Amino acid sequence: MATTTHNPTNTPAKKGRLVTFALITALGLLLIGEAYFGYRFHQLSYEQKRMKEDYSLSNNITFGIFSVDRWGEKISAVVDQRVKGFKLTAKQKTEMRKGIEKELHGLINKAVSEVTKPQKTLGGKLKKFAFNSIVDVDELHAQVPSFAKTIVTKITSPTSLKRLKNVAASKVDELEEQTYDSTDTTITTVEHNIYKKYHVAGAAAYDRLVETKLAQIRQDTFRCTWGILACVAIALTLWLFLRKQVQLHVPLFVMSLLFAVVLLAVGVSAPIIEVDARIKTLEFALLGDKIVFTNQVLFFQSKSILGIIGTLIEQPKPDAVLVGVLLLIFVVVLPLFRIVARGIYVSCRNFFGSQKVLRFMAFDLGKWDMADVMVVGTTMTYIGLNGILKSQLSGLNIKNDTLTTVTANNSALQLGFFVFVAYVVYAKVLSFIIKRIDEKNAPGKQSNMEYATNDGRD
Repeated sequence: MATTTHNPTNTPAKKGRLVTFALITALGLLLIGEAYFGYRFHQLSYEQKRMKEDYSLSNNITFGIFSVDRWGEKISAVVDQRVKGFKLTAKQKTEMRKGIEKELHGLINKAVSEVTKPQKTLGGKLKKFAFNSIVDVDELHAQVPSFAKTIVTKITSPTSLKRLKNVAASKVDELEEQTYDSTDTTITTVEHNIYKKYHVAGAAAYDRLVETKLAQIRQDTFRCTWGILACVAIALTLWLFLRKQVQLHVPLFVMSLLFAVVLLAVGVSAPIIEVDARIKTLEFALLGDKIVFTNQVLFFQSKSILGIIGTLIEQPKPDAVLVGVLLLIFVVVLPLFRIVARGIYVSCRNFFGSQKVLRFMAFDLGKWDMADVMVVGTTMTYIGLNGILKSQLSGLNIKNDTLTTVTANNSALQLGFFVFVAYVVYAKVLSFIIKRIDEKNAPGKQSNMEYATNDGRD
């Protein structure tokens, strides 16, 4: 019967490999979760951006308050309503009758004075004699009230009023057709395309759809943000539990760097700031009714870090292009380059003959990393823009008997900005961790890589 020899030195090595594999697997699942939430976050952010851009286009002030056709439509609606709803009250009828009586009395007096004035011709004298003999002026004046009443009754009959309303309405329509705005075709085309894109029939349905969808997108984006931050927080928490497990620090740090890559990718690609200035309501009093314009967009822009860089590089001015290139290098490329350099330094630096260059890239390049400066710059830009917009929009707020305007400043930092802030904080934590790892790998101490490689074989 054969006997099996047991090598006790293999047990710690196998156990160490199993623990490392389990750690990498767990972190891999978390990384997949973070990547999924980041991808959804990116999708939702840009869906929100596109929807708001479409809304700002369809509600642009050029196609609203500054459009002659829009004013014409609203004024025509008010006039039509007034014409179609026109009715004479008893008081108005009485005033009309009195006015007609006055005119009739005036006509009688004028006719009498014309006939009874001194005549020079024989025919004129005969007409004057016949008029004085046949016509009783007082009787004519006595019949004026009955004549006036008959005229008012005829004018205010339903048939006559309907005929008058039709004439007035046709004149209003004719005036509206004569007032032509060159932007009419553009407005119609833009609205038609947008309504077709969102499968709605009109402005009211479009506004309801946009409001509902944006509310849902905000909720989903918040959930994705918390999902991203939760995955990163769990990865950081593992450092607390495994801080004494030196052999696990290398794989844990390398996986932590991958979490940073996802945070950086989402932070620079998702919108970080949104500038939205609009006239919330404009009410103009006309004929006792109000002409109302709502949500007239004065200015709208939503930009990510990459979007800001792209806008600067596309400018014809060399100084703007230079700033864009510098931002691309020091905010996007350099942080990503440092992540790669740190991963190489921690995991396989022994394969490099000279480690000075590698150490420089992993440690000393940090002074050129401008991600934290970008956070401060974006915050200060938002504070400055927000203050300027509030100051300028406050001057457009008007309230009097004829005109009332209310402005709104909906500018805000977007969730992409806070994801980028999370990356900056996370990168600072990783910098602290790599320094601790480097201290443990100082000359005279066994490196983590050597420890992990030789564990159970010495």
